[in-house]
Formats: sequence, C-alpha cells, structure tokens
Amino acid sequence: MKKIAVVTGAGGGIGRAVALKLLANNYVVYLAGRTLEKLEETKELAGNISSDAIAHVTDVASSSSVASLFAAVKAGHGRLDLLFNNAGIGAPPVLVDELSPEQWDQVVATNLNGSFYCAREAFSLMRHQEPMGGRIVNNGSISANVPRPFSSPYTSTKHAITGLTKSLSLDGRRFNIACGQIDIGNAATDMTEVMQQGVPQANLEVKAEPVMSVDNVASAVLYMDSLTLDANVQFMTVMATTMPYIGRG
Repeated sequence: MKKIAVVTGAGGGIGRAVALKLLANNYVVYLAGRTLEKLEETKELAGNISSDAIAHVTDVASSSSVASLFAAVKAGHGRLDLLFNNAGIGAPPVLVDELSPEQWDQVVATNLNGSFYCAREAFSLMRHQEPMGGRIVNNGSISANVPRPFSSPYTSTKHAITGLTKSLSLDGRRFNIACGQIDIGNAATDMTEVMQQGVPQANLEVKAEPVMSVDNVASAVLYMDSLTLDANVQFMTVMATTMPYIGRG
C-alpha cells in the first residue's frame, strides 16, 4: 500500500528532490508550493509515476491556504503518513538595524508560522485517522544550531523550529505521531549557488564553501520515514563533509 505524503516547497530545491525520491519509492505525494508552474515541473520530472504526484498551490504563510491543502489530502486519500515541513525563505543579508519589520515578518510568516500551520493540520489528520499516527519531519537547517552572519530572521525562525519539533515529538507520543528534524548544510540547489562563489564567514572573510548533492538530503528524509513509528530520528544533520560548520567561529 502506498504511503501518503505532503511536501511543502516542492517546486524546487530540497523540496523537489525529496518529493521525487518519495515518488520513486512508492509514495503518493502532494506537492505544495506557491507557483503551479514549478509544481508541474516537479511532477513532470517524476516521469511514468507522475500520476502519484498531486500539485496543490499553497501559501504556507496563510492558515486558510494550508487548511485547503490538508482538506484535499483528506478528501483524496483519507489519511496522511508523512509531512515534510520544508518551505522557507530568507531575508537580505544585512545588519539587524538595517532589516525592516516587514522583511522580518515575511520570514517569520513563512518559516515559523507556515511550519506551525502545516504541522497543526497534519497532526489533526494523523490523530484522528485509522490506524492512528504518522510522521512529521521539519527542515531545521544548520542555522537551527549556529547562525551565519547577517541572518537574524532566518536563524531565529530555525531555532524556533527546534522548539516546535520537540513539542510535537512530546505531544505526539500518545497518538503514535513521530516528529523529527533534519538540519541541512550546503545542499546544491539554486539557493546555494552563491556559496560556491563566496559567502561571509564568522570572521567576515568572504570564502567559497563546498556543497553536496541534494540527493543526499532526499535519501536522509526517506530513511527517517523508513523507520516504524515506534522509532524516531529526533535530529539529523546532513552536510557537505568539508563545509566550515564544525568549529565555525
């Protein structure tokens, strides 16, 4: 029997890679994102299994848009086995006093509020379905542990994701809902191309950083969900081996 999954931010990057990996491993995947064209591109990349990919335009910063997504999952398949809470954005790399309140609010609305809205709907579906239970995997980023320079809104929201992960993990125990977090460092996507050209380090030198194939992330998420629900990867860090993370600063 196919598992049913929701992947947010599925129109590109990490979300697209994870969605395609799940589709290749006998999942039905609801592709959530703001741009239908990009979601359809992900679906086309699935090739002869594209019928198991369902594009659903979703703005995770909107609670009503998220509710519509999960209502479609319930109506279409009656259950949910996996949520990969992935959608996220950053802000311009500036000092905190040069960041506008509107820029801060945009990052919080997508990264934190959006993750909560999706987790809330997934938790409700998983708690009330039969058999009860499921898994939520939050994309924390290595910024959930250590910041980069000029990243206060992104780093703050990713630290908050760790708190959300722990709370969901604790509250989900009696409902057979497992929640874990994957912290990703320098996966090769359009968003990380700048890292290969040079980004500020802790000492404010600008240096190029190594990246890894995004398929490593997709395989890691698949592994996390391969466990039975009586086991959980609480936190996993997947990163380019030689990136300047351990010992940063």
